[in-house]
Amino acid sequence: MKIIITGATGMIGEGVLLASLDHPDITGVLMVNRRASPLAHPKLSELIVKDFTDLASHSDQLMGYDGCFYCAGISSFGMDEDKYNHITFYTTIMFAKELANVNPNMVFFYLSGVYADSTEKGRIMWARIKGKTENALNELNFKAAYSFRPGFIIPMKAQKNVRPIYKGLKLIYPFVFPNKILTYDEIGIALVRILTLGYSATSLEIEDLKLIAKQAELDE
Repeated sequence: MKIIITGATGMIGEGVLLASLDHPDITGVLMVNRRASPLAHPKLSELIVKDFTDLASHSDQLMGYDGCFYCAGISSFGMDEDKYNHITFYTTIMFAKELANVNPNMVFFYLSGVYADSTEKGRIMWARIKGKTENALNELNFKAAYSFRPGFIIPMKAQKNVRPIYKGLKLIYPFVFPNKILTYDEIGIALVRILTLGYSATSLEIEDLKLIAKQAELDE
């Protein structure tokens, strides 16, 4: 199967990308980036798109993909609501709409966050907007759309884009919260299994991702 991934130059996107390249069922990966990545791999190709809200001129290059792992995003720290809404909601939905137009049989995965607010009414700004984005994606013309909500993810050794705080936390977090961590391999295995077999819930919490990855390993 062939997938598209965004946000591959960020920490989580890079980890998901590396896990995807390692997965035997993924035969091709297209990175859609705003800036070039130095990463090279036989399965990997790259498309530079300066404006994610305007993909019309790139439609031909985006056709023929089975899934999309949308990992692009930005922290809400220090941002006003309008700007965060534009990047997190508007840009994501415009990108997704174009993919749905050219790949109606695609399965779309959106990197959301723990405590995303699907009611869209809570006090926390980022959680409301993430929840609104999740809800809007579920209305698009994809084969299926899922939002994955990882917590702490243990960085891979090959990763270059790891925040310094994670290098320290990875030494203690697994011992303090063993059921609240994920590996990128678990995420990759879970998402590929859902891509092929589907899943009953559209919001994928830590427990869902761990369970699905474990089941995939047991079925091998």
